[in-house]
Amino acid sequence: MKRIFHYLKPYTFLAIISPLLMIGEVAADLCLPKFMSIIVDYGINASGDVSESPLGSTVMSIIHGAGPYSSMEVILTFGILMLLVVLVGGFFGVLCAYTAAKASQGLGDDLRCDAYRKVMSLSIEQTDKFTTGSLVTRMTNDITMIVDFTEMILRMLVRSPMFFIGGTIMLCTLDIKFGVVLLCSLPVMALMLAIVLSKSVPMFGKIQKKLDRVNSVVQENVTGARVVKAYVREDYEYDRFRQANAELRDANLRVHKLMAVMHPVLTVVMNAAVIAVIFIGGFEIDNVAGTGMSAGTIMAAVTYVTQVIMSIMMVTMLFHSISRAMASIQRVGEVLDADAVILSGEEKGEDGEIAVSFRNVAFRYPSATGRPVLHEVSFDVKRGETFAIIGATGAGKTSLISLIPRFYDATEGEVLVNGVPIKEYDLSELRSKISYVMQKSELFSGTVSENIRWGKEDASDEEVTAAAKIAQADGFISGFAEGYNTYIAEKGASLSGGQKQRMSIARALVRKPEIILLDDATSALDLATEANLRRALREHLADATVIMIAQRIASVRDADRIAVLENGTVSAIGSHDELMRTSATYREIYRSQMKQVEEVQKEVACDE
Repeated sequence: MKRIFHYLKPYTFLAIISPLLMIGEVAADLCLPKFMSIIVDYGINASGDVSESPLGSTVMSIIHGAGPYSSMEVILTFGILMLLVVLVGGFFGVLCAYTAAKASQGLGDDLRCDAYRKVMSLSIEQTDKFTTGSLVTRMTNDITMIVDFTEMILRMLVRSPMFFIGGTIMLCTLDIKFGVVLLCSLPVMALMLAIVLSKSVPMFGKIQKKLDRVNSVVQENVTGARVVKAYVREDYEYDRFRQANAELRDANLRVHKLMAVMHPVLTVVMNAAVIAVIFIGGFEIDNVAGTGMSAGTIMAAVTYVTQVIMSIMMVTMLFHSISRAMASIQRVGEVLDADAVILSGEEKGEDGEIAVSFRNVAFRYPSATGRPVLHEVSFDVKRGETFAIIGATGAGKTSLISLIPRFYDATEGEVLVNGVPIKEYDLSELRSKISYVMQKSELFSGTVSENIRWGKEDASDEEVTAAAKIAQADGFISGFAEGYNTYIAEKGASLSGGQKQRMSIARALVRKPEIILLDDATSALDLATEANLRRALREHLADATVIMIAQRIASVRDADRIAVLENGTVSAIGSHDELMRTSATYREIYRSQMKQVEEVQKEVACDE
């Protein structure tokens, strides 16, 4: 609740005025039964003179002057008065709904923005821990629950108690016996409320977790739709979704079965109280003279009893909303309160002779056990050097370069950029020096130029075109009907793998970084295009340090130096020729790839 009050603070005026407006609406509703009883007693039944009623005589004398008054005058006067009271109450109700909605939606907007900003600041480790599906649920469904709860609180927090207290007072002013009827019905309702809520509250957290699971399955299948279709796994994935959805359905049903008990029980209690009021009123009229009991009084009493019990139903709904909101507040709070694992330093860093250094680095993924992914890794990369890393699948190549922009922190040892430990760098400053191109290219819905400008927001058209030319992307981009203004579908679905990789490289180059990290970023390019790319990089970005991961010897053989990563550590470093002489592992990789090339050439020759 403290968090809600914190986010409501900017909307204090609206949060205060909304309950006050609700007071006006409730007051109007409480007046109506009293006016109705006067109409019935002194207008319709005409069982006495309206001057016998203090309220009736006062109103009639103000409007019509001295009596006597006809039945039709009483009906018209109080009928019009009821209509005016309804209009006033409706006016207050509309304003209350508006102010409550404005305050709650403002809270939701601020909370959602803060939560999103926090998600963007989380490390890869933390987003992996929460999972994408869970974060989406917390950002959408959970915050929506909090917004709905806040709006309900602003409207119902005053409405329900006022109806309960005001209705009870008005009921007792009619006859104290009616108050006794209400008093007898309250323990039954309170007991039922306590039993149901005690069982239902723990279930709401489970429901949100089930919703997380549904969102995760949907997210995985939407993003991996091509793989699902390629392997004809639609039925399997449908069954997986159906199971997750069934678990969500069953969890919701269990809660709603409990909550469904409340309404019938409260309805029975309400109707029993109404019957008791009618019975007491009828008995008083028939058997006890001079009590002042009348048909209008009984009608007013029935209305007040209904209002009081309906207010308790509102409280039930309020507790239901509170229960769900508390689970959502806790889940959103877990995101907002998550302490950053990757802490920013203050160092800006200057250019140095050694661009990147690894000093006896070891790394193990969070929560992982067993042997570290990397251990005893030490090497230096000079400024302007092209440094390649090659090794078998699973050797730890991607893990190694992920340490440079601090996606993860080394478990042991330290990584330095320009001679400064990266933990001392301001994170934004560190990452502004680096461009990272992954093997799996991530593009965004928008135009070609917008995607390239992700690397540098204020890049000119000339800079965008120059980066695309270096990345060997200008050729196919120019072939599009609208060139650089061509719209790219979500995740670059309308592009080939090679096109997406070249656009990703262009995005990295447009910011003119000091260090370029290429994580097998040319795997979808043919050897000729890749050679042209390397040549363009040397010509136009001679001062940039390039650290590249590749699987093909042909992609790395022209690098200044090549590191062979084997079993999580660097087993050899040198040029292609040096490694061919000194590294058995490198020779084995070379021979296996050359053998594959020879076999392909033989197959082509046989086919011809």
